Amino acid sequence: MAEDGPPTRELEAMSLESKVKWSKYSKRVLIKSILGRGDGGVALAGEKVIVGGWVKTGREQGKGQFAFLELNDGSCPANLQVIVDSSVRALGDLVPTGTCVVVQGELKKPPEGTKQNVELKVTDVLEVGSVDPIKYPIPKTKLRLDFLRDFVHLRPRTNTISAIARIRNALAFATHTFFQKHGFLYVQTPIITTSDCEGAGEMFQVTTLFSEAEKVEKELKENPLPSDADIEAAKLLVKEKGELISHLKSLKASKEEISASVVELTKAKENLAKMEERSKLTAGIPRKDGKVDYSHDFFARQAFLTVSGQLQVETFACALSSVYTFGPTFRAENSHTSRHLAEFWMVEPEIAFANLVDDMNCAEDYVRFLCQWLLDNCLDDMEFMVKNFDKTAIDRLKMVSSTPFKRITYTEAIELLKDVKDKAFENKVEWGIDLASEHERYLTEVHFKKPVIVYNYPKKIKAFYMRVNEDNQTVAAMDVLVPKVGELIGGSQREERYDNIVERINEMGLPIEPYEWYLDLRRYGTVTHSGFGLGFERMILFATGLDNIRDVIPFPRYPGKADL
Repeated sequence: MAEDGPPTRELEAMSLESKVKWSKYSKRVLIKSILGRGDGGVALAGEKVIVGGWVKTGREQGKGQFAFLELNDGSCPANLQVIVDSSVRALGDLVPTGTCVVVQGELKKPPEGTKQNVELKVTDVLEVGSVDPIKYPIPKTKLRLDFLRDFVHLRPRTNTISAIARIRNALAFATHTFFQKHGFLYVQTPIITTSDCEGAGEMFQVTTLFSEAEKVEKELKENPLPSDADIEAAKLLVKEKGELISHLKSLKASKEEISASVVELTKAKENLAKMEERSKLTAGIPRKDGKVDYSHDFFARQAFLTVSGQLQVETFACALSSVYTFGPTFRAENSHTSRHLAEFWMVEPEIAFANLVDDMNCAEDYVRFLCQWLLDNCLDDMEFMVKNFDKTAIDRLKMVSSTPFKRITYTEAIELLKDVKDKAFENKVEWGIDLASEHERYLTEVHFKKPVIVYNYPKKIKAFYMRVNEDNQTVAAMDVLVPKVGELIGGSQREERYDNIVERINEMGLPIEPYEWYLDLRRYGTVTHSGFGLGFERMILFATGLDNIRDVIPFPRYPGKADL
């Protein structure tokens, strides 16, 4: 079988001269390679192909003599129109929405006046994954996105979620492309950590203590603990067996009698030891001085799901210069807003020998690169989002990709917001507050009408690792604010001075011990370095114009929801 041809000798031979591109590993032709051409596939008329996909809509025509199927395989938003005669296959098996088919046939130019550039005339149906249309929960009618969250395993079959998946894929690829292009090394940081990067305390704990307790509970149900009376009786038996042996020896009993009594004493002692050991079992969590004793836990100390890979990736930046991590992070924040998830993805670069200005330059270039990448590589899906959700989505990408960002200090932003007369903010504006989403969006959407980088925030509202400025009131922190979303990126120049960072840890009321390894980076060969974190799902919200972050991640986790 040829590596890049279809699964028959006849079609293998045809593929050598074919204009179509065969998928190397599934021996079919992707619908994108047909409809994604500049001519919409017109030049491929007459080519014999195999395609597979799911039926978006199907309808019988000509009194049941043939059927039209709109087939989609996920490679692009467009559907390939497929025509099947009843002589080839029973049409009732093929037309229900959601049916999966693999078909072989010839591409043909449709009659004049139809919207299709090319269609597939089926000569053979190779596979069918049937659907009961009465029970199938994803009908062809337009469905609300919140409804689809109850069917996360099936929602990728919808036009919207499949488009988001391709946009997400494009942004992930663009992320790696950007950082690899600029000499960054990709580092995989741990999901399980013993340190709290943000100092917020809203972390998911990782422990096996509860599972161990459940094992004990199960064991106790099967074999109840011995009572105090049982243990006392066992002790008395051991004493009696010991006294018997002493008595036998005084009587100069036979060796056989004494040996038999020794065996019985040994058994009695073993039974007592087992009973005393079992009496120590408890179905509760081990405690010490009234607190949970984590020395009995899997990692012998408290451990959590990470809220950020930043602290860990800094260790590589302080050895390899330019690095980045891209992975899942977790927040145990009981929030039900449209902007919060319990599990989400972060892109976190870290740059050695770089100050805050360098950090802002990198962040701005990265965001502009992502926007241009979508325009260059994912325009068909973006056009779908414009048509169905946000008419300004493509214009927003064009504006961001081509416009220098505005940079203002936090103090300047506060003064600007205080002077606003045309809008009444719900959150009071005063120096020292953390800017709310309404403030951020006003700056980007109303005042400057473009992305804004706000820098030099009050140290009291920022994390301990951010470098304290000379005024001792602000830190070298920056946020990239964009229209539609508000804060997209948060970053800073890191505090590289040992004494200063110890002081900040103490100010925040954090324990020193979990950060000893982090302090070593300041003790041994300290270096100026900076970095930032981009919320990946927020970037997708910004790009697509969708309103709820739960709709831009494949498997959303939020309070009360962790399906699949």
